[in-house]
Amino acid sequence: QVQLVESGGGSVQAGGSLRLSCEASGSTYDIDIMGWYRQAPGKEREMVATRTIHGGVTYAESAKDRFTIYQESAVDTWFLQMNNLKSEDTAVYFCNAVRLPSARWNNRRDFWGQGTQVTVSS
Repeated sequence: QVQLVESGGGSVQAGGSLRLSCEASGSTYDIDIMGWYRQAPGKEREMVATRTIHGGVTYAESAKDRFTIYQESAVDTWFLQMNNLKSEDTAVYFCNAVRLPSARWNNRRDFWGQGTQVTVSS
């Protein structure tokens, strides 16, 4: 099992920046993909950014050139740096981890954090 905890959300003016953090615990060595998703009120959850253990990254078109997913020294922690925030970025942001099928694990598993609120005002 993997447990995820997000932090770093808050309220900012349009054009401002925030950095979200995700701390993983449990069987963290099984994580193949780490990422960030968001969900606005009444909307479906959408992918914002993902990063594989091999270093490949993917961004939503709305996040490209403004957001960055990255890690520092701690391998069980990853971040989402958000710059030039816009009102449409307002949402609850969720940390995500994926364990892909392998010789040891037969089924794909997705793990989720509890979410952290980001509010951007104009």
